[in-house]
Amino acid sequence: MESETIDKTSLWHNRNFVSLWTSETISQFGSQFTGLALPLTAVIILGATAAELGILGFAATVPWLLFGLLVGVYVDRHHKKRIMVTSNILRGSLLALIPIAAVLGLITRLGIPFLYGLTFLIGFLQVFYDVTYQSYLPSLIRRNELVEGNSKLQASASTAQVSGPTIAGIVISILTAPITIAIDACSFFASALSLSRIEHEEEIDETITRPSVRSDIREGLHVVLNDSRLRMIAGCTGTSNFFSTAFQTIIPLYFILQAPDGLGVSKLLVGVTLGIIFSIGSIGALVGVAIATRTATRIGVGPAIVISALIFGAGGLPYYLSGSLVTNPLLSVAGLNINWNVLALMAGNFVISIGVVVYNINQVSLRQSIVPIRLQGRMNATMRFLVWGTIPLGALAGGLLGTFLGLRTAVGITILGVSLSFLWVLLSPVRSLRTIPEPLE
Repeated sequence: MESETIDKTSLWHNRNFVSLWTSETISQFGSQFTGLALPLTAVIILGATAAELGILGFAATVPWLLFGLLVGVYVDRHHKKRIMVTSNILRGSLLALIPIAAVLGLITRLGIPFLYGLTFLIGFLQVFYDVTYQSYLPSLIRRNELVEGNSKLQASASTAQVSGPTIAGIVISILTAPITIAIDACSFFASALSLSRIEHEEEIDETITRPSVRSDIREGLHVVLNDSRLRMIAGCTGTSNFFSTAFQTIIPLYFILQAPDGLGVSKLLVGVTLGIIFSIGSIGALVGVAIATRTATRIGVGPAIVISALIFGAGGLPYYLSGSLVTNPLLSVAGLNINWNVLALMAGNFVISIGVVVYNINQVSLRQSIVPIRLQGRMNATMRFLVWGTIPLGALAGGLLGTFLGLRTAVGITILGVSLSFLWVLLSPVRSLRTIPEPLE
């Protein structure tokens, strides 16, 4: 069932969409704090090694492998808003335990296993939220509004990525990394409040006889694996996620170990610098939002997906070529020294952000458009199982590569892997799509 909208030309008149957008914007902004603060807590406060960072990333994402397909069935059978609100409240409550443990002086006593357990539980709840979120949007807006809706949601995420890491780096330097996570915990509660304001009647017939869970899972797998377009998009995204997660797992340690004196002050400076690099580079995400629809219109949705996948792979090269972030400064801005390495990483991250956003807006809109509403939960769960199921494996791979081959070699391997992921969509029917096709029967 599609909701009514007042103005066909803009989703800002759709109250339900605005509530969903507000919720996601708040949550995205808060997540920037944990994204930087959690690995810094592990490295600086708990002295985590590359292998331990890999296990931390594995714990956060392995629920996709364990529960992803089952959650898709659950989402298609239950009220989506309730699932999303509950997930956010519980995730906020679990995250709050980290700053509480830090304030009570317990975090070093609990150690890295404490973070493993929490990130696993939070990851489990995220499976429910993310499957529901992408399945919910097509029921709130019209099919021909999906690109606009995904663009607006991506714009808020991109804005958070621009400002969030810089603010997070500054806040971490003042409050310490574990205390900063409290901001993300609060954002989950605020996000849940915004979601609760959605007034949309979900039609779920509780009286019908449902097929078995196994049958439902099989139908979701059939939808994705029997469609070469969806299958190859899953291959591209899954490959990219595997190698990019391996890269992200070791990159904080990679740069921290290049700090000249190895002391906490230098480590903290690296953390702040990385936050600024991610923020400045993420301006490219806003550019991606602005050009995603026009690019697909001008060259076709398929070529837009292929070219953007190529771009986000190529943008990682400066990370392999760069050295220390805190030596040989060219200039100082607000007390922060900036050298050529910092500038190169900003440029590389700018290119990556453009490619990722253009790719995601177009491939997610394609997926949502060609699959019937009744199968959205299982389709998204299957896609997430395939493309996010590689993330925990990538986290472990990053830790192992960094441990046995050295961090620099590991960074080079992961960048090469991301760069080649575009071959999946290049060698598929996706490349020839000019417009988004009609839904599958």
